[in-house]
Amino acid sequence: MARTVLQQADIARALTRISHEILESNRGPDNLVILGIPTRGVILARRIAETIARIEPDAAPVAVGTLDVTMYRDDLSRTRTRTPAPTHVPGSIDGKTVVLVDDVLYSGRTIRSALDALNDHGRPSAVRLAVLVDRGHRELPIRADYVGKNLPTSAAERINVHLEEIDGDEFVSIEGGGAE
Repeated sequence: MARTVLQQADIARALTRISHEILESNRGPDNLVILGIPTRGVILARRIAETIARIEPDAAPVAVGTLDVTMYRDDLSRTRTRTPAPTHVPGSIDGKTVVLVDDVLYSGRTIRSALDALNDHGRPSAVRLAVLVDRGHRELPIRADYVGKNLPTSAAERINVHLEEIDGDEFVSIEGGGAE
């Protein structure tokens, strides 16, 4: 049975807060590149870039793109495979602050893969991580700089992120679990 933990308004507030935090730590939108990790991270990255544009209407638009990490994963043999999505890195990332965006941070393996993929595209001055949900259970020493919601879970539980553009509705739920 799934339990809803974030509604559409909660997600919007979290992304607005993350956008403000990115602008504050970067001292504005200059030299910022936002890269979403498919699938839902791409949608979240676009929303963050749109929110930054509303916050800083006189600034140049923030570069936003996608970074597919499928072929960089170290667990390809243990996870279900999916067709790689196209990567689109807008312009050079050399010397820029890159914000990687994903929906859920769990083991850290996706982000490790993203860092490897990013190396093929240049040398940013800094890499930051924004996630909608941090559920814990890290296997690697990776932490998010910007978190929408910390949701401690058991390893038996699953976080489901639904976004309007993909799923037709919008919420975050936890399912599974039980006694361990």
